[in-house]
Amino acid sequence: MAFASFDSKNASAPMAEINMVPLIDVMLVLLVIFIVTAPLLTHAVKLDLPQVSAQVNPPVPNKVEFAIDASGALFWNGEAVSRAEAATRFQAAGQLQPQPEIHLRADQAVAYRHVAQTLADAARAGLAKVGFVSEPEPSP
Repeated sequence: MAFASFDSKNASAPMAEINMVPLIDVMLVLLVIFIVTAPLLTHAVKLDLPQVSAQVNPPVPNKVEFAIDASGALFWNGEAVSRAEAATRFQAAGQLQPQPEIHLRADQAVAYRHVAQTLADAARAGLAKVGFVSEPEPSP
């Protein structure tokens, strides 16, 4: 620390040391302020959240792409099948849980009796989710 001396020879020389006492006082005051205000900055909102029980999402049913071309040929997921084999596969699909969705694609030139026979076979097998797939008309 720098203290003034009573020596007259060195009295006119400037003091070359920094007085640290005021700096330490300011730092101690800042430290006390931060210690006091720090708990106030950690604010949290107390919430009473509702309690619910989560249910398991049901598995997504498989889908079967069933197609009938213009000649009346039947296709199960792209594989050519006969009507008897299609009815057997419908029976097997009707036993599955969850039941698969049947996406029926019928050519516009096919006779309606082929579509009606397919719907009847699916209904006898207990399949309830049958959907007709079509293509949108082209925009003008």
